[in-house]
Amino acid sequence: MAFVAFGSQAPAQEQKPTKTGRVALILLLPGLFYLALFFITPLISLIITSLKQSSASGVIGRYDYGFELGNYAYAVSQYAPQIFRSFSFALLATIIALAISYPIAYFIGVKARDKPLLQGILLTLVVAPFFISFLLRTFAWKQIFSNDSFIVNLLKNIGVFGVDSYIIGTNFAVVFGLVYNFIPFMTLPIYANLDRLDVRLLEAGSDLYASPAKTFQKVTLPLSLPGVISGTLLTFIPISGDYVVASRDFLGGPDTAMIGNVVEANFLRIQDYPTASALSVMLMATIVLLVSAYVKRSGTEDLL
Repeated sequence: MAFVAFGSQAPAQEQKPTKTGRVALILLLPGLFYLALFFITPLISLIITSLKQSSASGVIGRYDYGFELGNYAYAVSQYAPQIFRSFSFALLATIIALAISYPIAYFIGVKARDKPLLQGILLTLVVAPFFISFLLRTFAWKQIFSNDSFIVNLLKNIGVFGVDSYIIGTNFAVVFGLVYNFIPFMTLPIYANLDRLDVRLLEAGSDLYASPAKTFQKVTLPLSLPGVISGTLLTFIPISGDYVVASRDFLGGPDTAMIGNVVEANFLRIQDYPTASALSVMLMATIVLLVSAYVKRSGTEDLL
């Protein structure tokens, strides 16, 4: 019978190499390949294009490889109003969408939890717009807000609008279209979070004589914060780069252009690829910085 001396350590047993790490790497390879091919490669190409300089031949749409940092300064000086407008519209639309979506998500996830049929119907209504094309939904509002539409004529007849007033091409129309199209992206993450909320916590707050407002402030809102953060990110990020709603062909006008519209015009019409690429790179970098600061300040770094 062997005894181990007090204070001595038994020799560590050598672990046999397992295939877990190798199998995990093999399973990750398709995803890594997809990421490199469809994200890393285009991003590198975009950065390289943003640094190109005008071709010596002078041919429109042709540029030589270089390191022209002046493209970024030119893009900012030339399109500063559109850059500011993009983030202003995105911030305003996100706030409005949150104000509308949170009560909807709260009712579906908490109040209608004991009524599966009602909850299912309400969820279907939230998701229903996804069954229709984004372009068709936006174009439908263009028809609704057109100068000859019933709604606009009614507003003019009751004196809300002047005879020469219009909605299409205004900031209101663009922000309205952005909020309408992206409300599901705000509602669903908040609902998913509230649906997992333990209602016994709300009952405990009531038992401790806390008012409904106090219970919401101290219990419901903090526990639903991850859903709010996810919803705002899913809303703010795509809105910042949207170019459909603010386009003149839909709800926008000459004074409502956003970064996406400028990028689209420079790529497809003007063929100023370096400027369009510089704007795209700056848009991505700005969004990453804003989102990182927002998530860090909210205390939900695990969402990154």
